[in-house]
Amino acid sequence: LPLSSAANLRPGAEQKVVFITARVHPGETPSSFVCQGIIDFLVSHHPIAKVLRDHLVFKIAPMLNPDGVYLGNYRCSLMGFDLNRHWANPSPWAHPTLHGVKQLIIDMYNNPKINLEFYIDIHAHSTMMNGFMYGNIFEDEERFQRQAVFPKLLCQNAEDFSYSSTSFNRDAVKAGTGRRFLGGLLNDTSYCYTLEVSFYSYILGGPASAVPYTEEAYMKLGRNVARTFLDYYRLNSLVERPLGTTPKTR
Repeated sequence: LPLSSAANLRPGAEQKVVFITARVHPGETPSSFVCQGIIDFLVSHHPIAKVLRDHLVFKIAPMLNPDGVYLGNYRCSLMGFDLNRHWANPSPWAHPTLHGVKQLIIDMYNNPKINLEFYIDIHAHSTMMNGFMYGNIFEDEERFQRQAVFPKLLCQNAEDFSYSSTSFNRDAVKAGTGRRFLGGLLNDTSYCYTLEVSFYSYILGGPASAVPYTEEAYMKLGRNVARTFLDYYRLNSLVERPLGTTPKTR
C-alpha cells in the first residue's frame, strides 16, 4: 500500500513505534493466528488501518523461533533453549533471533527520533480461557496505572479478552522473558506486555457458555488489538466515515 503520505515516515520525522513479536514458543500456534490478524488488518484498506499507518510505525517479528516451529518442538529451539528465558544476554550463535531483535530494539531506544512506546509478545496459554495480558510492576504508581490503560481499552473492544485475568507481576522465574527484561530496560514511556490467548475457548456471559476458539476468532482478536491503538492514541476523529444515506425524520 502507498505509504509516502505518512508524516511519520518522512526523513527526520519523530516516530512512535509499536513492536510486536510472536511464536517464541513453537507449540503455541494460536499466537501466530493472532499475529496474522494484526498484520492483515494493518496492511488492509480499512479506514482505521490507514490512520494507524499514518501515525504509528509497527515493527513485527511474527516468528521468533522458526527452527523450533520447523522441527515441531513444543517450547524449545533447535538447540534445546527456551528462548523466552534468554532475553537478558542472548547469544548471536545460540539465540540468533533474540539477539537480532533485541539489538534492533536497543538501537531504536537509543535513537532520539524514535519513541518505542509498546512491546507486545504474543503467546498461547494451555490452562486459562480467554485472551489476557501480563504486565510489569513498578514502584512509580502513576506508571503502574498508565500501564493498565491499554488492556482496559482492549477489553472494551474484544469480547474474548478478559481484564480480570490480566495480571501484573515480577515473578523471578519470568525475569528472562521479553516482557520482563524490556520492561526494565526501556524508560517510563514504554509499555511491555505478554499477550496470552487460550488454546481452546473463551467465555461469554457465564461459566457455562464457553465458546471454542477458531482460527478466525484468533485473527479477530488480532484485529481488535490493532484497533485498540486507535482508542489509546485518541485518533478516532481522524477515521474517514463512509457516506451514508440521510436518516429519515419521524
